[in-house]
Amino acid sequence: MALKSTIYKAQLQIADMDRSLYADHALTLARHPSETDERLMMRVLAFALAVPPDTDRGALEFAAGLSDTDEPDLWQKDLTGALVQWIEVGQPDDRRLAKACGRSERVRLWAYSSAVPIWWSALQGKVARLGNLEVWQVPAAQSQELAALAERGMQLQITVQDGHIWVGNGRSSVEIAPVALKSATPAGR
Repeated sequence: MALKSTIYKAQLQIADMDRSLYADHALTLARHPSETDERLMMRVLAFALAVPPDTDRGALEFAAGLSDTDEPDLWQKDLTGALVQWIEVGQPDDRRLAKACGRSERVRLWAYSSAVPIWWSALQGKVARLGNLEVWQVPAAQSQELAALAERGMQLQITVQDGHIWVGNGRSSVEIAPVALKSATPAGR
């Protein structure tokens, strides 16, 4: 018998001063049986940092990710079905990223874990030409602290200011200082 996904619900209160975005979002997430709390919370963080201020070009949605190799963890499609944003969490290979960059206007990758420096040193040269790709690293200690906030029913406050992120649940909070490993080039945006 196949294992079923576990449903998590999250209420997000986002105050992103860097983007002048202030919004509340109710999320329902399906946690794949092989997914860790750390990966689940990285998907929530990626949503909060990429959600558009309006849905004029479509809403940001959770995609199949782990369950379907042709889909990212999150995506935003416009009303014609064209991909506006493709968002990955983890450490995908260069072929997956190149395919995503060919399909979407903007590709964002949120890498985490202590193995990121080794993975990035092998990947960096292979993705340098991908102008619409940005790669961010969340230090392993911070992603693990974020994982500790995971609950089946979450109420999270996410504050972003000057590139720093604070995620709290009313009892504890985590400060996250992501590191830009690769920025999108102006022509790639």
